Amino acid sequence: MTHLNRILAFAFAAPLFAAELGTLPANLVAHEWGTFTSVAGPTGMPVPWAAYYGPADLPCFVVRAGLTKGLISGRIVRMETPVLYFYSTRPQTLSVDVKFPGGFITEWYPNAGHAIGNDISWDLIHLTPGETPVFPTGTGESRYYAARNTEATPLERNGDREKMLFYRGVGTFPIPLEPKLTADGKIEIRNIGKEPIPFVMVFENRGGSLGLRTAMNVTGTALMDLPKLGNEVASARDATLKALVASGLYVKEAQAMLDTWNDSWFEEGMRVIYILPRAQVDAVLPLNIQPAPSEVTRAFVGRIELLSPTMKQNMETEIASEDVAGLQKFGRFLLPFAQQLGISNGVVAVAKAASELEARFSSQVCIP
Repeated sequence: MTHLNRILAFAFAAPLFAAELGTLPANLVAHEWGTFTSVAGPTGMPVPWAAYYGPADLPCFVVRAGLTKGLISGRIVRMETPVLYFYSTRPQTLSVDVKFPGGFITEWYPNAGHAIGNDISWDLIHLTPGETPVFPTGTGESRYYAARNTEATPLERNGDREKMLFYRGVGTFPIPLEPKLTADGKIEIRNIGKEPIPFVMVFENRGGSLGLRTAMNVTGTALMDLPKLGNEVASARDATLKALVASGLYVKEAQAMLDTWNDSWFEEGMRVIYILPRAQVDAVLPLNIQPAPSEVTRAFVGRIELLSPTMKQNMETEIASEDVAGLQKFGRFLLPFAQQLGISNGVVAVAKAASELEARFSSQVCIP
C-alpha cells in the first residue's frame, strides 16, 4: 500500500477509530496491559513456585528465549502477557525498549532486534494506520488472539505483522500487597508500598459457586470479610473492567484483557486481584518509546493465589488418600500450597503429582 493510499484508507476509517477513543490522538498514543502472578505464603509474603510452567497457551509463532530451568527456578512472579498497543493518525516508525531488572524475558512477538536476559528492544516498528493486514494464526485455540480485539493501529517489524507488541517473563521483585487469612475467618490486606492500591478484589470460586469483595484506594492494612458465595462471573468481570478503564485503558482494551484471562482469573480457587500503581509498574519494567508518545498508559493487574480453608481441607484429604489426580488439579500452585501444610515434595502422592504435571507442561511447549 502506498503512502497516499494509507492516508486515504485511514481517512475513511477515522470515524470508527474516533468512536472508540472519543477523540483522535494528536500524534502517538501507547497503551499497555499485563499481569503479575504470585503465590502468597502463610504470612502474606510471596513464595517461590513453578512460575514458568503451565499448560501451553501461546501459538508456535511466538518466539521463546530457551532459558535453562536453573535460571528460572525459584522465581516468585510470573509476568504474564504484557501487550503494548499503539494508536497513530499517520504512518510512522518507532523503537521500543523494555527492561526487566528483576527477572528474565521468556517469550515475545514480533521478533525483537535485541532480546537478552532482562532486556528486550524492537527497532524499525512501522505503524500502518488504515491497513487491514493478515496476522499470523495457528490451527489450535490460544488465549493470545483475544488481545487483538481492539482498535489499535496495526504494526509491522521485519515482515512480522501484529496488532501489538507482546512479551512475557519471570522474576523476583517486591509485590506491593501481602494478603493473609486470619484465624477469625477474614482476610488481611497489607499494602507495603508507598502508593495507594487503586482497586483490590478478593475472589473465590468454590465448585462453581462464586464470591467477591472489593475495596478501593487501599493504604496501610485493610481487613476484609471473605467473599460470600452466590455471585456470577459477570459481577467480577464488571468490577475489574471498571477498574481497568479507570486506570486509563480504552474499553475494548480492558475487554480484551478480560477475555484473555477469563478462564484463569476466575477459575477454581481463591485469589486477590488488584491494580498496581503506575509508579510500581515503571519501577519494575522501565519502558522507553521513541519518538515519545503524547500519552502512555500502563495498566497492570496483580494476581495473588491464596490457599483457602476449603482448598486446604481438600488437599489434606487428597494427600492422605494418595489421590494423585485430585492433587494435579492444583496445577502449578501444587507445591507452594503443599509446603504451606508442612508437606515437602518428598511425600509420595505430592511428588508423583508434581512430577507428572512438570512432564506434561514441559511437553506442551506451544499451540500449533
